[in-house]
Amino acid sequence: MCGGAPGMLIGMQRDSAGLEVLSRDDSLSLLGSVPVGRVVFTDRALPAIQPVNFLLHDGTVVFRTGAGSKLAAATREAIVAFQADCFDRDSETGWSVSVVGPARVVTDEAELEELRHLPLRSWAPTRRDHFVRITVSQITGRRLSRDGDLAHGDVPFEHGSTTVA
Repeated sequence: MCGGAPGMLIGMQRDSAGLEVLSRDDSLSLLGSVPVGRVVFTDRALPAIQPVNFLLHDGTVVFRTGAGSKLAAATREAIVAFQADCFDRDSETGWSVSVVGPARVVTDEAELEELRHLPLRSWAPTRRDHFVRITVSQITGRRLSRDGDLAHGDVPFEHGSTTVA
């Protein structure tokens, strides 16, 4: 089950696909409700995506990585995207939140000491001593909910196929 209560069905803003457009606060709340997201960065001039476990801390996305890793190198003062989501196949509901902003490897000793005390332990089997922070410069969120009222012409999600309303 995905975190976050469904939004109000009357008067909510919807995008052109009929998805609920989430506020910044709702997007941050949902983003903080899951333990894993994906960092989108550039690796040798190509787009790359790496799943990471993370926390929201002081309005930033924080995750750990290894020294010398591609992810640590690629996020040094780079603009990256970060995305997390949660979908429930049975209820055909869910949400997705995307963040864009500068990422930096934390080097300030006082800041590192603060981050070391967070409940953020890497799930990877190798040592992850570097902390990376992504500043939330832009955030967008969308929620898919089934209110029992399909828009005209929509086809409901068909399990096991590629058809999605």
